[in-house]
Amino acid sequence: MGHGSSKSNLQDSSDCNEDSKPSVRARLRRRFHNLRHKRSCTYSSSSSSSNLKLLTSEDFAGIALLQLTRAEMKFKDKWFACVSLGERTFRTATSDQLSFISSEKKLLLERNGPHIARISVFETNKLSKSNLVGYCEVDLFECLTRDSTSDFEVLDLLDPSSSNIVVGSIIVSCFVEDPIETEKSFAKRILSIADYNEDGTLSFSEFADLINAFGNQVAAREKEELFKAADRNGDGAVSIDELSDLLATQQEKESLISSCPVCGDTLGNSDKLNDMIHLTLCFDEGTGNQVMTGGFLTEKQASYGWLFKMSEWAHCSSYDVGLNSGSSASSILVFDRRTKRLVEEAIDGKIILSMRAIYQSKIGLSLIDKGAKELLNSISEKQGKRMNSVESAKDIPKFIIFFKAWSSFLVRKETIVSVGTFNEFFIRELKSGARPIAFPERDDVAVCAADSRLMAFKSAEDSLRFWIKGRKFSIQGLLGMEVCSPEFINGSLVIFRLAPQDYHRFHFPVSGTVEKFVNIPGCLYTVNPIAVNSKYCNVFTENKRVVSIVSTADFGKVAFVAIGATMVGSITFSKKEGDYVKKGDEFGYFSFGGSTVICVFEKDAIKIDDDLLANSERSLETLVSVGMTLGVSRNRMESTC
Repeated sequence: MGHGSSKSNLQDSSDCNEDSKPSVRARLRRRFHNLRHKRSCTYSSSSSSSNLKLLTSEDFAGIALLQLTRAEMKFKDKWFACVSLGERTFRTATSDQLSFISSEKKLLLERNGPHIARISVFETNKLSKSNLVGYCEVDLFECLTRDSTSDFEVLDLLDPSSSNIVVGSIIVSCFVEDPIETEKSFAKRILSIADYNEDGTLSFSEFADLINAFGNQVAAREKEELFKAADRNGDGAVSIDELSDLLATQQEKESLISSCPVCGDTLGNSDKLNDMIHLTLCFDEGTGNQVMTGGFLTEKQASYGWLFKMSEWAHCSSYDVGLNSGSSASSILVFDRRTKRLVEEAIDGKIILSMRAIYQSKIGLSLIDKGAKELLNSISEKQGKRMNSVESAKDIPKFIIFFKAWSSFLVRKETIVSVGTFNEFFIRELKSGARPIAFPERDDVAVCAADSRLMAFKSAEDSLRFWIKGRKFSIQGLLGMEVCSPEFINGSLVIFRLAPQDYHRFHFPVSGTVEKFVNIPGCLYTVNPIAVNSKYCNVFTENKRVVSIVSTADFGKVAFVAIGATMVGSITFSKKEGDYVKKGDEFGYFSFGGSTVICVFEKDAIKIDDDLLANSERSLETLVSVGMTLGVSRNRMESTC
């Protein structure tokens, strides 16, 4: 298969027939071309290794090899699995039987980065989107402490609508390569590409062609010296270990590889560690050998069929993080703070289309101005009455099925069968201890006020740059003249958006005394990002809302704004003026629908957590739970310095 034995000596190799060299080099180019082609088909540019952020040795935890070896399902349809970690999702090929054998993926681990991988199984549907039937989670950091590299674990696949139901099992293997093994693995991979006769070593001519492919002109002129340096035992061939040692040695001096042979990106702009990570992940993708397909942001995106792909191609829709306007309003992506993973919010496609038509066009908003406002209020009022009726209870099972991927139903105090109406089901309390409060003894630490999608900004000006596109938004317009003091004008702003599937009670983010409540009448627009991100609509300053002021020792005064929305006409409070409250105490609840709470802090009163600000600057909502940390009092920070 090759062009001579790899055991030929240096002189014989260098004296090869010149006429044979073009075909040999062409063969090597074809191999790298095929590698690139496979990679481009399975790994989109949006997720390529070149787009990975640079890591320090302190941040780098390792590269985990996750293998899905076999699965047993309780149904007989075709199916596939997805693996999600952080902002990347990968999927296996579709299984034609009840089980599949060996699909794998290498995953980059950061010490402070995402480490909980979610494995989801879908029944296939080639037309639209497939159905989620089971899932499990794997903590990849646990692989760091394992001694064996061949441990297999059988994990139960849980029903998304009930964690008590097992729908199948999957056999998983996971281990983390140390940097030395990663380098050897990389050397083995590139050696196999240039090893034409497949004898496990490189002759000089094979070695020379490989050096040429690395794109380093200096190394290309020194091929003979490099070959002699690599061939430590003098047998006229370079083994895997010898090639690995040469690459490591040269990396300390001047890297042999100037450009990635797979993707073509220039290397050497960072350091040895990041070049090694880039090359390892690139070659892993390029093999196409039982490696999961990449290029997806969420498991939902990976599950979509060709109709969705066709709509993306035709620019009718797009799939990405950021502002929800135009074609990008076809899906809403949020970042789960607990798992550090991107997820797609569950919302009916017909509702998305109708909201785009109404809230993101002058024509739609003109209809609202001509009487649709009153219609929305009327619809919300009638829907509220219906949700308090006994007949509404029949809607509960359908609601649970649609939002089955969201598990907040499972931690409520009352059981589903014990409620008599839909609203009783909707406003159920949580079980005790379901939402632990961060640093309960420290009043200088503020916490999240609701199970919600959060956006946080240092100022109202930042919120207008990154999220709120209504032209008339202002802090004064939000709070009203009665309670808006000068200290609030340039203060920090935190938006908690509650979706229908969320726990709909809201809690105090700080400890203090409730000073007053001010009711502000208004419309009942939707609080969905499609409306908030529209330049034609001013949701937060035109909707019905109740503004309360909480006086605190650590944060000064904090404005708490509960905003009604379409299908949410009722806001109920459990505290009254003059009550002293502790952070995490329940403050009230919204009846059926999506709704929003906004907290406004006085200028320089709070240092909001960095991760929340960073996501918000990307126009990306963060999925949070009641009691998670929100920020720290700047006054207390300064007094302890």
